[in-house]
Amino acid sequence: MTEPLHHDVTGSGPVLLILPGGAGHPMGLGPLTERLARSFTVVTYDPLGLAHGRLGLPVPDQRPADWSDGAHRALEAVLPPGERAFVFGTSSGGIAVLDLLARHPARLAGVVAHEPPCVTVLPDGAERRAELIGQLDRPERPPAEGASATPMGVFLAHVLHPFTAYVPSVTPDGHRLTLAAGADSRGQLLYRTAEFLADRLGGRFAEFPGGHLGTLDHPEEFAGLLTETFLSGAHTSA
Repeated sequence: MTEPLHHDVTGSGPVLLILPGGAGHPMGLGPLTERLARSFTVVTYDPLGLAHGRLGLPVPDQRPADWSDGAHRALEAVLPPGERAFVFGTSSGGIAVLDLLARHPARLAGVVAHEPPCVTVLPDGAERRAELIGQLDRPERPPAEGASATPMGVFLAHVLHPFTAYVPSVTPDGHRLTLAAGADSRGQLLYRTAEFLADRLGGRFAEFPGGHLGTLDHPEEFAGLLTETFLSGAHTSA
């Protein structure tokens, strides 16, 4: 049975699909989506329904394909016939949009993947992934189920391990792709990963405001640059 879709729609203009990071809960993204809604019909996808009453319910281990298939279904539900959408994902959402571009490219005009933590692509990726997981996945992690469950608990239990093992496919649609990293992330692992992926996948590399949480810390500036990236001709649907 097909899982129900959980997404919110605001604004008007070209469709822009957003995939949040972590476990996909869009918490804190209100200022960003409000700013983007001035220029786009913003579709915020909540892959696990955590912001739609499902937080605390059992969740299976996730795969990027689970999220990208759901994102594709969300686009098909809202995108007018014959039109293509812009897509933005950050962190684990950035991994999902890379998979979306590889597996469902037909209706995508442009994709920005912000600091996707698929570090296994690096020459020393196995070591870097082990370090990243060790930094985040502590024994005292918050619960993933029940009344005290948190999105971070769900992320650590069911998203972190499978998503960081993901290796993006080389795609002929690299002209539609921008890999982004935060200016405050220079010298850090995910900045290096984004640069490496841009070269590997034939995409552009762009620096965005803030660090890994730039969408939350600098929503106005971040949204402005994202809008410029999509609408300035940097992406083409050819």
